[in-house]
Amino acid sequence: MSKMAGLELREFCLFLKGEALFRPLTISVEPGEVAAITGPSGCGKSSLLLALAGLLEKPFRIAGEALLDGRPLNGLAAEARHMGLIFQDPLLLPHLNVGQNLAFGLPRRRAAKRGERWHLIEEALRQIRLEGFAKRDPASLSGGQRARVALMRSFLSEPRALLLDEPFASLDPDLRKEMRRFLADLLAARQLPALLVTHDREDAEALARQRFLLKKER
Repeated sequence: MSKMAGLELREFCLFLKGEALFRPLTISVEPGEVAAITGPSGCGKSSLLLALAGLLEKPFRIAGEALLDGRPLNGLAAEARHMGLIFQDPLLLPHLNVGQNLAFGLPRRRAAKRGERWHLIEEALRQIRLEGFAKRDPASLSGGQRARVALMRSFLSEPRALLLDEPFASLDPDLRKEMRRFLADLLAARQLPALLVTHDREDAEALARQRFLLKKER
């Protein structure tokens, strides 16, 4: 079996109470690329991302294979998969300021070194065009600013792939366009594969080289 750099699903499917949620899915996403998953509500799109992140619990059952850089993911604990997971809600921690929220994403080996930690935070703020915002309350940020902080926090955790569940759904059209460009630039710079779940056709067309419609088995 040849190893592939990137994210790969082979006949991947989820079952609930013995029934398949969708037809088996085969996808290969190369580093720096995005594949979009669309489909009706309730067909298992979000559950698919949770399964890949290692966060899907019983009574769901997984069939098929998932690999990241040629390494099988099936059976690995969530923390061993190195997957970044982004939701529609940025989920910034309200009791931490912006810089502390970013620091929360750092791997332990980097978070423990104060000088390196704050250098990384300052550089991250520069990349998301929020210089000087380290001590700001997340509640004072605009929707686009919160979304950028959430994305960068995930990137700071040094993921090997990114899973995105309707990440721009709460943004207005202009902010959506800005965030698409921002995400595409980060993925290309870091050479990470990404799987995007979306109901928005423009998100899928703007970001994804491959688009897949999740269909129920029956």
